[in-house]
Amino acid sequence: MQSFSRGWSFLKQAWQMAAKDKDLIKPSIMALFAGFIVSLVFIPFMVGAGFLTGGENSLIGQIILFVLGAVMIFIQYTVGYIFSAMTVYLIYGYLAEGDGVMSKAWAVVKRDFLDLMSLAAASTAVNLVKNQIKGKGRSGGRNLLAGLIDTVWSEASFLILPAMVIEDLNLKNALKRAGSIIKNNLLLVGISTVGVKAVNGLIGFLLGALGIGLGFGVGFGIITITNMATFGLVSGIGLGVIIASIFIMVATVVTSYTNTAYHTCLYLWARDV
Repeated sequence: MQSFSRGWSFLKQAWQMAAKDKDLIKPSIMALFAGFIVSLVFIPFMVGAGFLTGGENSLIGQIILFVLGAVMIFIQYTVGYIFSAMTVYLIYGYLAEGDGVMSKAWAVVKRDFLDLMSLAAASTAVNLVKNQIKGKGRSGGRNLLAGLIDTVWSEASFLILPAMVIEDLNLKNALKRAGSIIKNNLLLVGISTVGVKAVNGLIGFLLGALGIGLGFGVGFGIITITNMATFGLVSGIGLGVIIASIFIMVATVVTSYTNTAYHTCLYLWARDV
């Protein structure tokens, strides 16, 4: 309960900052659309490659799909870290100077681009290892290990990012800094992280459920009013999907911004201490 109240308290503070400086939330919105575009570009390539090479039924197909999948994951991570780095610097600028400036955030991203790519490469490797562990069996032990790897690296990467952006550290030194913060503040990190995740999860679930409920209600209403005519079916289903998608996108932006804001503030607190 204490962790949930901490998470809720921080969420309110994070969004109070965003309300005062709208630039803070912009990178999270841009990241959502950029990630969607990356998926839109790669998925047809992967489907086409799988069709032409036999997909999972041939060794060549498996290799090609694995490579394409790894490249897509790497690019997704790179894109995500670019916009998360912007959010980190904007929050840092807001707290330090009272204003987060987009031009400064872009300049920092350009400066740290290679470091962000190295972090994306490390995250891709961890993701592939995690998937391999899960893919080798359905035992609870393997799933537990894969989940542990994912949790530990996710938490570390959230703290590595501020170290790179704020302190201009490379991956090796940023990893050391993140490890030191977690080691010396394990209880605080654990309680607060659980709380933020719980609040994020609840808000994401509520927004998603509300969007799906509204989308279904509107879509079903249109279909019923038009007596299941073709126009009504297309309009109802289309509008229902759009409504649900908007709510899900809002939930994604909320959770993404809150996570980044929390870990940035945690890093700044640990650095000052």
